[in-house]
Amino acid sequence: MHQEPVRPDPGPSCPDWMDDPAYLGMRAADEDPGDLDLEDPDDDPPPDADPGELAAEAARIACDQERSAAVMAGLGLTAAMAADAAAALGRRGPGMPGSAESFPGVYASRASGFASGMPLDVAPGCLVLGQFAEEAAGDDDRYPGASDDELQGAIAAWDRVEAYASSRKYAAGAELIRRRPAEGCVPVGPAQMPEAFDEFTPREVASVLGESRTAAEDMLSLANELEVNLPGTKAAFRAGILNQRKAVIIASATALLDPAEARAAEAMVLDRAGALTPPGLRAAISRAVMEVAPGKAKQRREHEAKKTRVERWAEASGNAGLAGRELPPAQVLAADQRVTAWAKELRKAGLEGGMDALRARAFMDILLGMDSRPLGHKPDGTREPQAPAPGGPVAGVIPPGFAGHVTLTIPEATLTRRAARPGELGGIGPVDPELARDLAAAAARNPRSTWCVTVTDKDGHAVGHGCARPVIRRKPSGHDPPGSPGFTFTPTGQPGPPGGYGTWRFTTGQQDMMIKIEPLPTGDCDHRWQARGHDPGVMLRHLTEVRNSRCTGPGCRRPAARCDFEHSVPYEAGGRTCVCNGGPKCRSDHRMKQDPRWNAAQLPGGYLRWTTPSGRQYVTEPTRYPI
Repeated sequence: MHQEPVRPDPGPSCPDWMDDPAYLGMRAADEDPGDLDLEDPDDDPPPDADPGELAAEAARIACDQERSAAVMAGLGLTAAMAADAAAALGRRGPGMPGSAESFPGVYASRASGFASGMPLDVAPGCLVLGQFAEEAAGDDDRYPGASDDELQGAIAAWDRVEAYASSRKYAAGAELIRRRPAEGCVPVGPAQMPEAFDEFTPREVASVLGESRTAAEDMLSLANELEVNLPGTKAAFRAGILNQRKAVIIASATALLDPAEARAAEAMVLDRAGALTPPGLRAAISRAVMEVAPGKAKQRREHEAKKTRVERWAEASGNAGLAGRELPPAQVLAADQRVTAWAKELRKAGLEGGMDALRARAFMDILLGMDSRPLGHKPDGTREPQAPAPGGPVAGVIPPGFAGHVTLTIPEATLTRRAARPGELGGIGPVDPELARDLAAAAARNPRSTWCVTVTDKDGHAVGHGCARPVIRRKPSGHDPPGSPGFTFTPTGQPGPPGGYGTWRFTTGQQDMMIKIEPLPTGDCDHRWQARGHDPGVMLRHLTEVRNSRCTGPGCRRPAARCDFEHSVPYEAGGRTCVCNGGPKCRSDHRMKQDPRWNAAQLPGGYLRWTTPSGRQYVTEPTRYPI
């Protein structure tokens, strides 16, 4: 059903000439109607108005109209051309049906050009458009005098400016690819792009942007796709019709296609891509790819299935996430139905919460072999009068065996309840103090748990370390005695190692341990941990992993336990196997450091200074522990 746009009601006092077709046509075209010899006493200025102020206001309005015309002229567009382009490309917001029509009336604010159908409302993204939006915002970003329509037009304009700036960043990335071709690759095609770029180029980009290597790889891949395969998407991205997220969706879906196929697929969605939500665009471009190249669509599915995996991550709330990726669709549906079925059983058993919470509980029950229904629950939905046994499989408990497979870092003051500072759980990230204590208590119940103590400076960098050895083993009880402090950490009065931090007794709920804490060098190294050969041995490797718990490559987050021990000065060239000349590097960064275009110089205290092929330098610092 078509509905005519509702025009602002001019009110009962508006003169008849406002409905004159000639006047409306000229106002819609943003032209001055001239003197129509039609006057209305209601339009006269108030008798006490200052003539100078009126003249200044008239000059300002005229100036704003000139600016609107100037930006369109600078863009090589007329308002009609911009409106036609917006309607044809169907972007969400300005340009969608109904919004490319201007309304007659007086636009007096500095945001007037952003009103529905006005020149700035339909202008493509560019820096000049950003300048007009900045001026309309005012010094305090409150958009003085702007109507809601004009304010929303400014929001849409900033979105197009953002897309424009982002597209120029990707164009710069494409030029870097041209300057960093992989060995044996030469520029080809109209875009003069190499078939592949140097494997370490993403590390340069990651360093200069402060991003991860994966994010930098994704950026360069999109830059390459836009230049080689997707000129239509690149143009729509540059104009602000598509934002970065939508450009990524199209590029990802067409990644396995050749240039001709990719262009055919994008052509099937570009006419409405701006108006589609990201999920809608994802479905549309997927269908287009299947129509253009059904064989390659099948190949893509089978190729990605080889990357099947389970991922975990830290949520911003302090909780965590777990998900399977690239799984067989039929199995996913069957598993989802099983989760829902068990969630319904939990609801029958009386567990509170919505279906989302119950499905999450059911998901963990199935994975961990647990049963979150209250103890004593009978299949018919009733409950036997029974008190839950200690350690029973109830919702929220820490599963048995947890402590033997993760690394938990917790400040001593938190552990002994002298303070409430966050800890850190390996593979997850920061955890709040109460959860950190619960996890430590679970670890104490496991006799295979190992304990180390790291002394840090005021910035959290490791300056001392010691590993515990048990001296008295108590009979495990599964829980601490009532009223027990759980953990204590006290000096023994015995002398510690030279220059160290003494000998300490560490008591958990299950056992007592002794810890001798020795220093880690922060300046000149005394080489007390030096190994004789190339192999660092267990203790030296452990200490370097304590100082740098992750790869020492710029921006790399790979855990040190999964990295190589790499000599800064090669062992074959006389370099020591010592904390002052070695540390963890993932295999990729190990190889990058050996590339003659790159240099990694080890500095005192576990810092490394990397120099990229462009000459830029970045310093990676040792791990900052919770303090």
